[in-house]
Amino acid sequence: MNKTPSHLILSRRDLLKLLAVVGVTATGGYVLYEDAPWLGYDQQANYNHRPFEKDSTLSAQMRELIRFAALAANAHNTQPWKFAIQENAIEIHPDYARRLPSVDPNDRELWISLGCALENLLTAARAAGYTTEVTYPDAADFIRVHLIADTAQPSPLFDAIPLRQNTRSEYNRQPVKSNNLDQLQTLPLEPNAVLRLATNRDDLETVLEYVNQGNLSQYADKAFLDELIYWLRFNKKEALASLDGLYTRCSGNPEGPRWLGQILVASTKPQQQADVDAKKLRSSSGAIVIAAESDNKTAWVRTGQVYERMALTMTSLDIKLAFLNQPIEVAGVREQLQSAVGLGNALPQLLVRFGYADAMPRSLRRPVEQVLF
Repeated sequence: MNKTPSHLILSRRDLLKLLAVVGVTATGGYVLYEDAPWLGYDQQANYNHRPFEKDSTLSAQMRELIRFAALAANAHNTQPWKFAIQENAIEIHPDYARRLPSVDPNDRELWISLGCALENLLTAARAAGYTTEVTYPDAADFIRVHLIADTAQPSPLFDAIPLRQNTRSEYNRQPVKSNNLDQLQTLPLEPNAVLRLATNRDDLETVLEYVNQGNLSQYADKAFLDELIYWLRFNKKEALASLDGLYTRCSGNPEGPRWLGQILVASTKPQQQADVDAKKLRSSSGAIVIAAESDNKTAWVRTGQVYERMALTMTSLDIKLAFLNQPIEVAGVREQLQSAVGLGNALPQLLVRFGYADAMPRSLRRPVEQVLF
């Protein structure tokens, strides 16, 4: 659910130092083959996002439902979930080994990620011919989806699941068509969920003030940077080895060796990152805050459902979107944003910018075998 540094600026002095280090390493024999065919990134990404495969057996259908569930949005592409296949049911469990203790100490975004996976699963189940009954994690530490055979109900949102992405590039500043905005404003919500749209420039500048505050706080925090670096994949080889994390090309950044990427990210000044994200927000058509009147696991799961439903709707309308969650991830700034956008008692859970842009490279996903109990 988090952003990645998208343009890193070095001073002349730092650049000279870096070039010297690069020269020494190149002499040592490091060569990066950016388009080496043996890496096969695009083929792997396309395989992950292939169309739904219908099968006559319930077990095979469940595995396909899980594959589509695992294409959901999630924090840092950690894919923090495990699935269990039961008789006529699928359980979605948190994988706490993939939690983000620095940026998400209360596991709020982890459970939002599980809510996104739940929404994908429900959407795919309807298209595959099942009605569903959901048990939320009020008493147990997992989500349970009971499947009941019914008539298939395909939808544009189902078709959008393999196409959805968190598009972290700059957008083209064009306003979203009014009928599409109406569709977003009337999006079906989960209980106690609230949406706030900002589409005029003054409102976006208000939101930007808190994005800036969040960036200045986070990029001054070594633990935050260390965690971000851990989940960044600086080249194809790293991305393909892990099938998770934030691959730099998905954010429009060049590839490189890990040691170089670590230096660049660790040396990012807070104001540099604030300036980058300010440019991105100003290039957008608008922003949306998703809020909830409670702050517990079920509320977080339902927040994830609302986000994924909105993301699939935007994808079906060829609208791009990306997270800018900095002001929600910093406790004091979260309260200020809550007041500034008029949420009352509802707590902001996600901040999303949206607009028009070209698609970016797809992120990778682990195969079903790796996310099953």
